[in-house]
Amino acid sequence: MEDCLAKKMEITVSEAEKRTGRNAMNIQETYTAYLIETRAVESQSEGHCAPVESLWRRYSEFELLRNYLSVTYPHIVVPPLPEKRADFVWHKLSADNMDPDFVERRRIGLENFLLRVASHPVLCQDKIFYAFLMQEGGWKEMVNETGFQLKADSRLKALNATFRVKNPDKRFTELKHYSDELQSVISHLLRVRARVADRLYGVYKVHGNYGRVFSEWSAIEKEMGDGLQSAGHHMDVYAASIDDILEEEEHYADQLKEYLFYAEALRAVCRKHELMQYDLEMAAQDLTSKKQQCEELATGTVRTFSLKGMTSKLFGQESPEQREAKIKVLEEQIQEGEEQLKSKNLEGRDFVKSAWADIERFKEQKNHDLKEALISYAVMQISMCKKGIQVWTNAKECFSKM
Repeated sequence: MEDCLAKKMEITVSEAEKRTGRNAMNIQETYTAYLIETRAVESQSEGHCAPVESLWRRYSEFELLRNYLSVTYPHIVVPPLPEKRADFVWHKLSADNMDPDFVERRRIGLENFLLRVASHPVLCQDKIFYAFLMQEGGWKEMVNETGFQLKADSRLKALNATFRVKNPDKRFTELKHYSDELQSVISHLLRVRARVADRLYGVYKVHGNYGRVFSEWSAIEKEMGDGLQSAGHHMDVYAASIDDILEEEEHYADQLKEYLFYAEALRAVCRKHELMQYDLEMAAQDLTSKKQQCEELATGTVRTFSLKGMTSKLFGQESPEQREAKIKVLEEQIQEGEEQLKSKNLEGRDFVKSAWADIERFKEQKNHDLKEALISYAVMQISMCKKGIQVWTNAKECFSKM
């Protein structure tokens, strides 16, 4: 971790700017661009500060970067991007992806994504990632030249592997089930939080009615008027504070959402392992089949029914020369198949070793982050409750002075 990019460079997404332009289809569109600022951490002399480098990136470019990382490093739990459109929001907040509050939260999420990648012991060393931070022009062409799209596994192939692997690794099967359960639990938690936020919003706003009633009441009470007016003022301030409080709470929700999306990153690693295991099993099956064919040709016996064997019986046997030629071809294919199988076995073992090391790193990070997020959320709820108690304590003092 001492060599990671995050230790050598300060990375921030400092601004978000609404822009208008034309897309690849020459259609007018409105989008948000984000200003990435980087500065090398200098330690040569006191007072010396390295210059700030800056460039603008669209959300779609962040998506391209993450897709590249996911394909290039299939054994790594690649950090997720923040949501493109708001989900699990309480109804008073806008779900519009151009809403300033949502754009601000997404700006923070994009910065967090870059810091996650820059802190990763493997991803931080990637040249394409470094170019993303430092090179505005020609970056997309550089990514496409890597040909990473050709390496991407098709969904159909991945689905086929899921159902046809005969000997799945128990650890990855359990991890896939865990990621499903994690996603389900966090989704439910976010839905509950949104409902609680709605009710809390209602409770706070109803206190505004107290303020209005106390204010109206104070107008007809000479001796009690000042106390009622003061109590009403406390209620009005309390009612108005909920908007900022619940906007702040959305930042805690975003921390949970990050791990909602991390669940898919975990499943991606599991799917890749299934594909590798499926390829290994298919290669082993093909090798066994070729060895059997070679043995049948060499001995002149057919162990299993085949159309070719039936044709030979009907139209006569092959000549010794033909049989020898076929045996020679099969022996070459068998030798090649054994080398491929050995290579796939080594590749599979390396993948499992690397993937499991990264999964253990991810688990440690997850436990720390979720603990911190839940504690922060609890502290915020306690603070809100204390604020409510203080409002009614103040109101009580106002009533006592009447």
